[in-house]
Amino acid sequence: MRRGYLFCVLFLLFSCENRQPRIHTINPRIGIMGEILTISGEHFGDSREESYVTIAGVTPITSSYLEWTDTRIQVRIPEFGDSGLVSVHRDNKKSNAALFSNRETMPQTIEGEYTGIGPRIISVEPVSGQIGSVVTIRGNGFGASREGSGVFFAWDAELPQSQAEGGGPGEVEVSETEFGYELWSEREIRVRVPDGAIGGNLTVRTNRGSARPVFFDITGKPGTKTYKDKRSYAISYSVDVRIAEAESPNRLYLWLPRPVNSASQRNIQTLSRSLEPFIENYRGTTLFQLQNLSAGANTGVTLSYLVEVYAVETNVNAASVRAGGGASPITAAYTVASPLIPSDDPRIKERTAAILGREQNPYTKARRIYNYLLAEGGIQESPLPGGPLEALEAKKADPYTAALLFCALARSAGIPAIPVSGVLLDRNRMVSRHYWAEFWIDSFGWIPVDPARGAMSEENADYYFGSLDNQRIIFSRGFTTLSQMDPRGRTTIRERDYALQNLWEEAVGDLRSYSSLWSDITINGVYYH
Repeated sequence: MRRGYLFCVLFLLFSCENRQPRIHTINPRIGIMGEILTISGEHFGDSREESYVTIAGVTPITSSYLEWTDTRIQVRIPEFGDSGLVSVHRDNKKSNAALFSNRETMPQTIEGEYTGIGPRIISVEPVSGQIGSVVTIRGNGFGASREGSGVFFAWDAELPQSQAEGGGPGEVEVSETEFGYELWSEREIRVRVPDGAIGGNLTVRTNRGSARPVFFDITGKPGTKTYKDKRSYAISYSVDVRIAEAESPNRLYLWLPRPVNSASQRNIQTLSRSLEPFIENYRGTTLFQLQNLSAGANTGVTLSYLVEVYAVETNVNAASVRAGGGASPITAAYTVASPLIPSDDPRIKERTAAILGREQNPYTKARRIYNYLLAEGGIQESPLPGGPLEALEAKKADPYTAALLFCALARSAGIPAIPVSGVLLDRNRMVSRHYWAEFWIDSFGWIPVDPARGAMSEENADYYFGSLDNQRIIFSRGFTTLSQMDPRGRTTIRERDYALQNLWEEAVGDLRSYSSLWSDITINGVYYH
């Protein structure tokens, strides 16, 4: 009996000692060198010993620490550069990060007469807000229409300790997918705070330059979202076209999907292309036009990109999530039924009601749907015929139908959801098409779910609800609807490909017969950071 008691004591001591430190709040969030920073949280340890704090990658000297308890740390702020992340390090474990801004380097609105030709921000209302909330920016020189201009909020990723010093917040652009741009005029812009934004600099960028940024704070998030473990992928893919019968005039349009730019997939760079595009960025694709092709000709297009990908980890306090999406355009757009996502089908509605019962919390609803798919969905890697309704009836799904079925059940429950498509890499750099989903929580943003990966790796089932690895490249979020270039054109659709879009090819004029071969995505290089 004494041996069992001793085992329990040692177990409890071991468990307590190995808990990861966690920051709840920091005060102040904006300060200067020499001020006292108070960090509140848990599992910091009763004394500092070998533990330490980093502020924007800088470690304070020993004499800077004024107090260290398991739930509270007080430390004098060391000299550092721009805004950065605060983390607590204990027993080789690193806490979540909190953003701290250096008041001395924070941008200030310039007073006085506007004399420049670039954009200038005069005011931002409100000065803080939630993800998805509307922000009004007033100033000068924004341009009569947006065209290639944009509004950018602060964004940051968790970096390894070896890279933390010198790193600083990046930026994330207001998103078209989130209906982010409501108004754009010479003197006023209205936008919605994008997914992934953090407290920090807000700026307007046009072809005439960037406005001097102002500080905008993010409030009301019911949890945390962390971007980490950056990888860069060099990829290439192509379309080879062989003309059988054709006479001039004729045209062939090819819509090649582009890697998506999002909060977790960033800095898309074109490395090479064999042909100049007809339209550079047409609703998430690069549009090419091949003209006056002759019989027997062999032609085509090859593209190469460099893509930065981050793993995403979310931690949501379900009790802080409010039910009901109100009149949000995201809710209006991504809860409606479509041919791909039949959320209004009676069978979907009946199954949704059985899964959710009286549950009202949207986050908990999404979790129940995910758990149902893992328990009852019969998810397998090999492709299956049919769509989400057939998967529902047969209780058998592949990654494609599992993603669509999650979206259908979620939309039926009033939760905005979109399918995501792209490619997945294994350890041998082999690439396969893959499909997953995202659902939207007001004031928090998009949350990823991958039922297929969760079902195929039971030990990681919890991880793939709310988190995502960095071994995938996204080509479409939602379904991309493209318009024909000519109403008389003959179109080609490719189903279950690495992008979800309605058009891939369009033949116009006297192009009577041709064949096309779309290559798989090839990984030419993987770069670890």
